[in-house]
Amino acid sequence: MSYTIALAGNPNCGKTTLFNALTGASQRVGNWPGVTIDKKVGKIRGTSSELVDLPGIYSMSPYSPEEIVSRNFIVNDKPDALINIVDATNLERNLFLTLQLIDMGTPMVVALNMMDMVQSSGDKIDVDGLSKDLGVPVIPISAAKKTGIDELVTKIEQVAGSKSRPVPIRYGSSFESAVSAAEKALEGKVPDDSIRFYAIKLLEGDDDVVEKAPGARNGIKSAIDAFEDEFDDSADSIVADSRYNKIAEIVGKNVKRAPRDEQGTLSDRVDRIVTNRWLGIPIFIGIMALIYFIAMYDSTWGTSPGAWATGWLNDWFEGFGEDVAGWCEENNVEPWLSGLLVDGIIGGVGAVLGFLPQMIILFLCLVILEEIGYMARVAFVMDRLFRYFGLSGKSFIPLLVGIGCGVPGVMASRTIESESDRRITAMSVTFMPCGAKLPVIAMIAGALFGGSVLVGLYSYILGIAVVILTGVVMKKLKKFSGTPAPFIMELPPYHSPRLFNVAKSVFDRAWAFVKKAATIILLSSILIWFLCSYDFGLNMVDIGDSILAWCGEGLKYVFMPLGWGDNWEFSVAAITGLVAKENLIATMGTLFSVEEISEEGEEIWEVLAYLLGKAGALSFLTFNLLCAPCFAAIGAMHRELRTWKSTGFAVLWQCFIAYLVSVIVFAVYGTIVGQEVGTLSYVLCIVNIAIIAYLVWAKDPFRQLNDSEEVKTE
Repeated sequence: MSYTIALAGNPNCGKTTLFNALTGASQRVGNWPGVTIDKKVGKIRGTSSELVDLPGIYSMSPYSPEEIVSRNFIVNDKPDALINIVDATNLERNLFLTLQLIDMGTPMVVALNMMDMVQSSGDKIDVDGLSKDLGVPVIPISAAKKTGIDELVTKIEQVAGSKSRPVPIRYGSSFESAVSAAEKALEGKVPDDSIRFYAIKLLEGDDDVVEKAPGARNGIKSAIDAFEDEFDDSADSIVADSRYNKIAEIVGKNVKRAPRDEQGTLSDRVDRIVTNRWLGIPIFIGIMALIYFIAMYDSTWGTSPGAWATGWLNDWFEGFGEDVAGWCEENNVEPWLSGLLVDGIIGGVGAVLGFLPQMIILFLCLVILEEIGYMARVAFVMDRLFRYFGLSGKSFIPLLVGIGCGVPGVMASRTIESESDRRITAMSVTFMPCGAKLPVIAMIAGALFGGSVLVGLYSYILGIAVVILTGVVMKKLKKFSGTPAPFIMELPPYHSPRLFNVAKSVFDRAWAFVKKAATIILLSSILIWFLCSYDFGLNMVDIGDSILAWCGEGLKYVFMPLGWGDNWEFSVAAITGLVAKENLIATMGTLFSVEEISEEGEEIWEVLAYLLGKAGALSFLTFNLLCAPCFAAIGAMHRELRTWKSTGFAVLWQCFIAYLVSVIVFAVYGTIVGQEVGTLSYVLCIVNIAIIAYLVWAKDPFRQLNDSEEVKTE
C-alpha cells in the first residue's frame, strides 16, 4: 500500500536529518532552528509511501508563514499517518506539540530522537511507559546515527495500514465539560474525526477555527465563562497549563535524570562566554577575522592556504590560456574563434573558477560553525543590537542563511512572525556578502590589500550596518511600522561537526558555484566577449570601438563620483553583475584579456591598483556588495513581498543606498590614503551624509508616499 506520511516536530529536533535517513535524500541540515522553511516530499526507502517533511512548529497555533504551512497540511490535507519526531533530551517542550497532534486523531508514531545523547548523559527513559501514557507507539531512534530507523518504518506502515487512531488524553472533568460543549457547537461544521482538536482550539479562541464556525464560540460563551471563572484565568492559558501539567506528570513517571553538574553542561559554560553581552560581538568579529585570514591572507609575511591555492589555480588558467592561444596560432585558427576561446571562455570562466579554493575554505569554516551550533548563538547575541534599532533579533537568522546564498536567505525571512519585520528582512538580506560576492571580496583583498582580513570584516560589518540602516528608515514608513516581534530562540547544544554533513554541505555549495560558472557565467562571458569585440555593423574591431565600449562610455559618467574614473569597464561589470555576482569577475576577466591592460607576467587583477587605486577599489567593492542582487534573489524577494511594486521599491532602495554609501567611502577613504578625490565626489559625499542623516532622524521621511498609499487604499 502507498501512504502519505507527514513528518512533524519542533524546530531543530532532527526532522530533516530523519527525512534524509528515511528517504535517502540529501536535504540541507543545520544545528539551528529554521533550516526547513517549506515542505519537502520524498519516498520512504523500501516502501511505496510518500514522506512529507514539514517546517518545524512548536504548537498547532501557528504565528509565522512556515508554521501555517505545517498546520494546513496536517489539518486540511489529512495525511494517512504522522511521525512526530521528539527531542528526547527536551521532552517537556516537545511533548506540547505531541499532545495537540494526538487530539487531531490522526494515526501517529512518536520517534524519540537523540536517544544516543540521552544515554551519554546518563538519563533513562521508560519508552514502554511513555508509549502507554501517550496512547501511541513510541520508537527510540538516533536520526544522525541511523539507529532505530527500520523499526520506525515498520511501525509507521502498520499504524497507517490499520488506521489506529490515538486515544484522546483527558485533562480533568471541568476541562472535558468545556470541550464537550465546544464539540456540540461544532457538530456538522468541522470533520468528525478531528472534532476534539477543533473544540479545544475553539476554547482557545483560535482565529482559523472561529472563522470556520461563525457564531460557535458565542454559542458556548456561558461554558467558557464558567471554565475561566473556575480557574481564574483565560481559556487559552488554562488549556496550555493543563497540557503542561499532563506533560510534567508523564515525564515524571517515565524519565529518570542523572545528577547534573552544578556549573551546568559544557554548552552552558561555553555560552557564558560566547553569548556574554560585552564579549559576544567581539568574539564573533574575531572568529570571522580568523576565517578570512585562513582563506585570503597573502603578504610578505606569509601566504594562507586559500591564497596559495587560488594563486596556483589562477597561474594554471593563465598558462592554459597561453597554451590554447599558441595552439590556435600554430594551426591558423580564425581570429574570432581564437579570441572566443582564449579571451571569452578561458579569460571569463577561468577568472571566476580561479577563486574556487578560497571559497571552499570559506564554505568549510562557515559550515563547521553552523554544525557545532555557534551560528545560533550569533543570532542570540545580535538580538540586543538589532532590538536597539527597532528590529527583531530573529531577522539575523535569514542574514546568516544569506551568507551562503541570498535566495534561501530571503526565503528564510518567512520564519519571522511580524509582517513588517518579515518584509524589511526580505528587502535587506542581500546586503550580506553571499557566496557569489566572495570572489569579489577576495579579488579586492588580494589585489590591493595583501589579502587583509580587514576587507572581509569590512564587508560583513558594512552589510549588518546597512541592514540596520534599512530597518531604521523603513520603520518610519507606516506600512513597515510596528513593534519588533519578541525573539525566543532555543540554543541547541554544541556537538562536534559530522564529517559527512560538513563534506556534503561544502561540496553542494562548491558544486553550485562551478555549475553556475559552467552555465550562466559561460554564456555571459561569451556575450561580453562578442560585445567587446564587434561593432554595431558586426565587424571585428578593437575594444575601444566595440558595442560594449559605446554603452560603457555613457554609463561611466554615472559612476565617476564613486572613484571609478574614466574606466568604463567597471561600470559595465557592475551592470552585468545583476545576472550573477560572479559575472562581475568574469566580465572583468574577459574585458582585460581582450584589452591587454596588464603588463606581461603581471596578475590581471593588479590592473585595479593602477586603474582605481585603493579608495576607488573599496568603493567598487562597496557598490557591488550593496546594490541590487542577482536576478534569482530578486525573484525570491518578489515571492516574499508578493507584489512587483514592493519588489521594485526594494531594488531601487538597494541601488540608491549602494550609490550613497559608495560615494562616502571613496571620499573619506581617499582622503585618508592620500588618493586624489574630485570636487564632485566631495560635494556628493556631504550631500549623501545629509540624506542618510535625514532618513535616520526625520520622523517620517516618506510622508508623501504614505499619504498617497493611504488614499489609494481607502
